Amino acid sequence: MRQIFQGTPGFEDFERLTVIDSLTYSGNLDNLAPVSLDSRLKVVIASINDASAIQEVMNNQDYVFNFAAESHVDRSINDASNFIESNIKGTFQVLDQALKQSVKRVIHISTDEVYGSISKGKFVESSNLEPNSPYAASKASSDLLARSFFKTHNLPVITTRCSNNYGPYQHPEKLIPLAITNLLRGRGVPIYGNGLNEREWIHVDDHCRAIAHVALLGKIGETYNIGGSNGKKNIDLILQIITIMGLDQSMIEYVEDRKGHDFRYAIDDSKLNRLGFRESIKFENGIVGTIKWYESNKHWWSNLVAV
Repeated sequence: MRQIFQGTPGFEDFERLTVIDSLTYSGNLDNLAPVSLDSRLKVVIASINDASAIQEVMNNQDYVFNFAAESHVDRSINDASNFIESNIKGTFQVLDQALKQSVKRVIHISTDEVYGSISKGKFVESSNLEPNSPYAASKASSDLLARSFFKTHNLPVITTRCSNNYGPYQHPEKLIPLAITNLLRGRGVPIYGNGLNEREWIHVDDHCRAIAHVALLGKIGETYNIGGSNGKKNIDLILQIITIMGLDQSMIEYVEDRKGHDFRYAIDDSKLNRLGFRESIKFENGIVGTIKWYESNKHWWSNLVAV
């Protein structure tokens, strides 16, 4: 979250930042260490479905950023119940309390996965929502809830849909940190199917900058795609990481494909670009920096990986 405010015109002089987090398996207060001593930061440990906690946190807040979500597709396939609780019911609580307290703007953070898979071309914001995993379906549902609160109640909501993120502090269940941490431990990298599934990637710092940009300059009631504009097949991505780390493709382990595995994601973010936003971190540089971060921060991730 600190990337949203540092160096973003309009946010430098914010009076306070309140973070609410239930600290599930993927939550870690150490992630806030660089700003933990700032007197403007307040951390509340509570569930997004705790109406009274949400009500108290939103009191006199101007901007609300709804990042809260269960987001790992594999977990949603095994058990979707937490995704329904957090992504749908939790989003309702955020929207409902924001309405009751007349919040200035609500920025609802979503994903390109709500569009489903596309064989060629790119999805635009008006494309149909055709989610194919329980995770994506729960996020699509939350998007529709956000739209309904804008249409019915004029709640000042803006939705963003981003491509795959990478960078520091990402839980090692995700593809890039999984690959890096496995390789650092001398283990192979599992690749679903034939590895030809394609994703776009954006550095987390650029994602945060884009969210801040939309919060300040976006139009209420609109949706904005945030794309990486650098589609990569999974196999090519992993080979790139392996090469940077001085290893070879013998570290790749092909495994049975995931159920309902979307083949290709690609989104058109020209609407965001028309607001004046541009990415600042090229993937070739960002991935090297990400590898170096995991190499230097084994203490952060060592307890999070399977033994």
